Amino acid sequence: HFGRSPPCADAVIAAGIARVVSAIEDPNPEVGGQGHARLRAAGIAVDVGLCAEEAARDHAGHFRSVRDKRPHVLLKLAISADDKIGAAGHRPVAITGDVVRTRVHLLRAQSDAILIGIGTALADDPVLTCRLPGMEARSPVRVVLDRALRLPGDSRLVHSARETPLWVVTSELAEAPAAMKLGAAGAQVIRVADTVSPPGLDLLAVLHALAEKGITKVMVEGGARVASSFVAADLVDEAWLLRAPEAVGADGVPALDALPLAAITQSPAFKVRASETLGKDFLTIYDRA
Repeated sequence: HFGRSPPCADAVIAAGIARVVSAIEDPNPEVGGQGHARLRAAGIAVDVGLCAEEAARDHAGHFRSVRDKRPHVLLKLAISADDKIGAAGHRPVAITGDVVRTRVHLLRAQSDAILIGIGTALADDPVLTCRLPGMEARSPVRVVLDRALRLPGDSRLVHSARETPLWVVTSELAEAPAAMKLGAAGAQVIRVADTVSPPGLDLLAVLHALAEKGITKVMVEGGARVASSFVAADLVDEAWLLRAPEAVGADGVPALDALPLAAITQSPAFKVRASETLGKDFLTIYDRA
C-alpha cells in the first residue's frame, strides 16, 4: 500500500532481515496483514503480538478512523476535590497546578485537534496552542463548536487563525455573512447537521467531518456542556480526570452539565487504565471498556 511512504515490507526484504517482531496488524482493509504475508513469503520469520496493547493505544486514532470513520476522542477534565470545573458565575479559576498544565500542553501537542464549545470560547477567550518551549509548532488544529456563529472577530482564536488553524463547526442553517467574516479572518467554517432532541450540532457528524479532513485524535477540553454531550452520546474513548485537592464550593460549575461525574468514574462503559500524582494534583485515566 502506497500512502505517504512506500510499503516498508519492500525495504525489510531488500535489507535481508531474518526476523521481524510486530506488535499488531493494521486494521485497514487495504493492507490488513498483507505486509506480514509478504515478509513470510520471502522467508522472513514474523512474530505478531508483542506489546499489542501498547501499540493499539499508540495508534488508537488510526484504528478508530479506519473502523468507525471518526477520530479517537480524548476528554480532558480538570476538576476540584468537589467535582467542579469553575467558580460560581462561570468565572475562570485555576483548578490544577503547574505540573498538570505542562502535561496538558504535551497532550495538546500529541493531538491532531483540540475541541471546545462556544461557551468556553466566549467565557475564557482561550488561544488553545501548545506553549511548551520548542513545541509551539506542534499546536493542534483548534475546533470550536459554534452553532450560531457567535465567535467574536476580536477573539484570540480568530486573531491567531492564520498562524494556527482554526475550524469553526456550525449548523447548516447558520447565516452566511458571519461565516464569510470568519473565513476572511483565516478561519475555516465547517457546516454539519443539527439534532432536534436535544437541539444542537450532531456530534457524530462533527467527528465524521473532522475525520474527512485527516483528524485521527481529538482532545475535548471544554466546557461542561460539551463534555456532557460527548459522554451522553457515547463518543468518549478515553477520559483524563485531573483532580485538585482543593474544593471550589457548592455554587461552582459541575464537571458535567447534565450528568454526574459518576457517568465516567462509576460507569461500566469505562475502566481505569492508569493513575499518577502530578505535583499536588492526581491524574486518573479511563479507557472505553
